[in-house]
Amino acid sequence: MNNITGKTDLVCLLGSPVRHSLSPAMHNMAFSETGLDYCYLAFDIKKDGIEEAMKAMRLLNIRGANLTMPLKNVVLPYLDEISQVSKLSLSVNTIINENGRLIGTTTDGKGFTGSLLFKGFDIKGKNVVILGAGGAASAVIAEMAHEGAKEISIFQRKSQTFEKALALSNRVNEGTACKSSVFDLSDEKFLSEEIKKSDILINATNVGMGDDPGTLIKKEDIRKDLFCADLIYSPEKTTFLKDAESIGAPFMNGKLMLLFQGAESFFLWTGRKMPVDIIRERLFED
Repeated sequence: MNNITGKTDLVCLLGSPVRHSLSPAMHNMAFSETGLDYCYLAFDIKKDGIEEAMKAMRLLNIRGANLTMPLKNVVLPYLDEISQVSKLSLSVNTIINENGRLIGTTTDGKGFTGSLLFKGFDIKGKNVVILGAGGAASAVIAEMAHEGAKEISIFQRKSQTFEKALALSNRVNEGTACKSSVFDLSDEKFLSEEIKKSDILINATNVGMGDDPGTLIKKEDIRKDLFCADLIYSPEKTTFLKDAESIGAPFMNGKLMLLFQGAESFFLWTGRKMPVDIIRERLFED
């Protein structure tokens, strides 16, 4: 890692919890590899601290930040400008400080579509089924629509977040050429019917995360020509992805999404490309 100097620019991760994050290792390695005089630190900030954190960014001239849960939505009132994709998703995961002017965007969606392209799958003109619409999922939905997905069917539980999913779908329909609809996740029969018409199936819920062996997707609904993606990366293979693998369907987890969203943030802060091949080899491959 480069030595800290009086000219070192600071970028950081804000959210809670953050101690588990790979982002500091990823970005500091990238700064070292590119010879940039930057340092990346993680700060545990809860919702009630976001206003003070944004004041601190301006006061300390912090070059930029990544945001993780629970801050991606609550930060919006404290920014000076947000990107079109953030307006669609109402989500920000990256802030760029331009001389005290805080500009917010989300690279989560580009991280996902970049991962797809790395795997040889282009979202343009495709029919999508996605389970869940919270957190990073909203940014993924917005970015897929922005990049030319033909149709996105969102399946969300009938809870307090269902209305938010409907509002997201309406913004997508008004702001892009993509057709978006929201359906009840508990309607298993209709979900199966929509999967039959889709090119890609995405799990953006927390079902399957950690030690949870569950899945919301019937194995018999998975086809060999259906691309299966899970935003979860721990475990590396959820039950959903294990089922996809056993059938011979192409699949990926959320690990590469973290890498490619980080690369996009890196470029926005520095104007330089992250050495993704080196970072992937050292941090993201076993």
